[in-house]
Amino acid sequence: MTGWTGGQRSVGDIAPALAHYTDAVLFDEVWARPELSPRDRSLVTVSALVTLGAVDQLEFHLGFARDNGVTEEELVEAITHLAFYVGWPRAMAAIAAARKAFAAS
Repeated sequence: MTGWTGGQRSVGDIAPALAHYTDAVLFDEVWARPELSPRDRSLVTVSALVTLGAVDQLEFHLGFARDNGVTEEELVEAITHLAFYVGWPRAMAAIAAARKAFAAS
């Protein structure tokens, strides 16, 4: 267990069960599974969030991906590549989220 507490900090006051599952199951268990590296999990997660148009979650995961060893250039290239598969509006929204995430560091 890594002791992740991001779920508790972000939604624990209103959704304690969701916070628990986010922290204990998603981040402490799923993200720690050895079959994929954290870097690869970050690329998969960013790709899924871009595909879904989930920019609120994407901003956090772009920063987390950098922490896991994915470069800003690789993230921008992944978003550019995804534009052809998931659509220009989603890619443009993802690039706006990337601009915010990269500026925050």
